[in-house]
Amino acid sequence: MKLTDIKAPVTGVAYDSRAVKPGYVFVALKGVKTDGEQFARQAIENGAIAVVSEHPIAGLAVPVLEVNDARLALAELAADFYGHPSEKMRVVGITGTNGKTTTAHLMASIFEAGGMKCGVIGTVAYRIGNEERESMHTTPEAPDVQQLLREMVDRGCTACAMEVSSHALALKRADAITFSAGIFTNLTRDHLDFHVDMENYFRAKRRLVEMLPPGAPALINLDDPKGPAMVEASGRPVTYAINRAADITPGPLSFSIDGLQFDIRTPRGTLHARSKLVGRPNVYNILSAVSAAVALDLPFDAIEKGVQALEAVPGRFEVVSNSRDGFTVVVDYAHTDDALRNLLETAKPMARGRLITLFGCGGERDRTKRPLMGAVASRMSDVLVITSDNPRHEDPERIIEEIQRGITVDTKRDDATTFAIADRRAAIAKAIEVARQGDMVLLAGKGHEKYQVLGDDHVPFDDVAVAREFLGRRRTNSGVV
Repeated sequence: MKLTDIKAPVTGVAYDSRAVKPGYVFVALKGVKTDGEQFARQAIENGAIAVVSEHPIAGLAVPVLEVNDARLALAELAADFYGHPSEKMRVVGITGTNGKTTTAHLMASIFEAGGMKCGVIGTVAYRIGNEERESMHTTPEAPDVQQLLREMVDRGCTACAMEVSSHALALKRADAITFSAGIFTNLTRDHLDFHVDMENYFRAKRRLVEMLPPGAPALINLDDPKGPAMVEASGRPVTYAINRAADITPGPLSFSIDGLQFDIRTPRGTLHARSKLVGRPNVYNILSAVSAAVALDLPFDAIEKGVQALEAVPGRFEVVSNSRDGFTVVVDYAHTDDALRNLLETAKPMARGRLITLFGCGGERDRTKRPLMGAVASRMSDVLVITSDNPRHEDPERIIEEIQRGITVDTKRDDATTFAIADRRAAIAKAIEVARQGDMVLLAGKGHEKYQVLGDDHVPFDDVAVAREFLGRRRTNSGVV
């Protein structure tokens, strides 16, 4: 759909009637709880000059344009209104259950090392040049995405690293974006409250590859079980892997708490990766970003410098303690059983003492992963602290009980090493209180988030700040400053 289908000057495109201003086109989307058609009259009162809907709406004072797919129409109208900004820059879309945020930051760092001003759209923040804005969704609705891309172009950005969530792909928020490349990181259990089953979840992820223009590379993790199916869906697949033969593979891997070092063999030759990021999952993240950069013909020196320049990603294995504490405290966003297992496998060899793991599960989200996370954490941790994540309208104690069902008889911790504390602040205090010399404390689940969702309220809460507060208290009480 194009703006020329609307026979009047258009000043904006909106899907929320409250955001409509004079001259706007209102697109009525069908939501989970409400139907946008119910708000068409409010949109007109606010100045809408046309309504786009999948069904006829009688009695309106403005034209109603009927379409088969209102979400696709919203994406196309938004792209048209903002002048198709993705066609004026290199946009790399990144999808997968885990690794999207780190890969996006790596991609942006590589672009910038190559002299390209780069924007970022993702979970942690939206970045336009040097300006950062709070991220409300990993991938916002189509008009918001197109507006961000337009601002990037207007401010001189020639590239964008964009996380593309499965929700966004299923809801067509990223349709009408011209991607220069698409990255598939992996697929593990998550978001089944929305997608219902893993096949629907995979189909949503696959849409990114299917949407790529002819000739645009799809960078695919061939170690993932769904990798081969992604290859089949791609017009120009470029594969990467650690354990299988692929287009791009690493040489011998060197792991330490100080970072990673390894060679990367590519069709263009071999380059060397040095990174302060830690753990095997970050090898995959580096491979995915490097694969995209190689496929886009970026210079090797920019790729190597970009990988090395990224020192950390907020809330991704973020060390918040220091050498005076005698033990290590890490904040990480791991909130699925697979991500938690990867986190624990990364941390285990680095811990000189015990592994203390704190985590919870979000309320009103996929309940099937709760016992799975309990099983992984209990099997791989020495001390377990089960707490709240974002309980929303669910009873935190009930969520904890469902997590505990995964702690089987032969792995269940006794009272001295397992704690169930619904209050996350008190739980973090306990995890730090019981830590000994050489231990590693993992605060998992919320990562970069600066809030906790309790009912309808977003209450300020920051794992990093809370952990540092209790570390400071412990130092003061022990006489260490």
